[in-house]
Amino acid sequence: MIDYNKILSERTVKLQPSGIRKFFEILDEVKGVISLTVGQPDFVTPWHIREVAMRSLEDGETYYTANNGMIGLRTEISKYLERKFELSYDPKNEVIVTIGGSEAIDLGIRALVNPGDEVIIPVPSFVCYGPMTELACGKPVFVNTYEKDKFKLTPEALKAAITDKTKLLILPFPNNPTGAIMTREELTEIADIIRDTAIMVLSDEIYAELTYGRKHVSFASLPGMRERTIVVNGFSKAYAMTGWRMGYVAAPHEICEQMHKIHQYCIMCAPTTSQFAAIEALKNGDPDIAEMTAEYNRRRRLIVDGLRKIGLSCFEPEGAFYVYPNISGFGMTSNEFCERLLREEKVAIVPGTAFGECGEGFARISYAYSVKHINTALEKIEKFVNKYKK
Repeated sequence: MIDYNKILSERTVKLQPSGIRKFFEILDEVKGVISLTVGQPDFVTPWHIREVAMRSLEDGETYYTANNGMIGLRTEISKYLERKFELSYDPKNEVIVTIGGSEAIDLGIRALVNPGDEVIIPVPSFVCYGPMTELACGKPVFVNTYEKDKFKLTPEALKAAITDKTKLLILPFPNNPTGAIMTREELTEIADIIRDTAIMVLSDEIYAELTYGRKHVSFASLPGMRERTIVVNGFSKAYAMTGWRMGYVAAPHEICEQMHKIHQYCIMCAPTTSQFAAIEALKNGDPDIAEMTAEYNRRRRLIVDGLRKIGLSCFEPEGAFYVYPNISGFGMTSNEFCERLLREEKVAIVPGTAFGECGEGFARISYAYSVKHINTALEKIEKFVNKYKK
């Protein structure tokens, strides 16, 4: 018999599985669940985008594209970044089309991180940053953000985390799971700290279009920051295109050149059909974004007000499509709260600890669901809260 413990990569074996997936395994055991768990738009990809994709198939456009994506798509990405976020990138050598935003993050980390380099990761945040850093032989340095600070990365916390081994800072704003954003003034404070260092920044801006009452500011648009920033974005959230697996990375050509090599050997190129769809999204999708964002905002208001009425303290998110209520007053861990809610009321939300240990006492609730779905869930959550209220 083969002893796989002696064969498998030690680095991979040591990785912890996603806390979100572990909770979904419990969810699968319970039937008839009202779920507010998935970070996926409930909208279908707009018809005009699907139509262009289908036409490309009918026209026989089923071949490989250039490794870094069709030049037409890279050109539209560059135009989009300039008109939306005041960013200028050469589509020929400073943009790579990727398999979703996750591949873009992986490329950025692997292109920069050497063994032993430290990567500062504000938490709570999306689950992939730490494991991807470990797979690149780097060391994740988790920096807690707090409700009292509106879950923003503070200058003081950043300064305390920096060492002579710090290579990369990840900025996951607008944030999953908290819905926090960073303003231009707050980002400028971060820029001032790293300006005279060699620290690079990976700015994950996948939720850039989903902000409420305040326009997103890209870290790369700040004076002197473009040269040290890798911008990650994509089509999944803004255009309701999760299944198309379309993302991209924009960065100085010296960095893109190295990311391109990794992408070339591991991926070859993003799906051709999806690239045609993405071109149409960028050219004609602004009204779709506006319509969907307005609806998310309506749901955001509904769920925040509903949770507060029930008696749950809830930070008001300014971006993405999640709320992050404080559930610490029930004498349960986040996992216990969410598991009991699931089994007793058949409502599924995600424990805050799935996004970092500092998520204890919180839970993530997605409002990428219909108003009817949200209202039903709120009624059941209220019943549960009343049962265990101290």
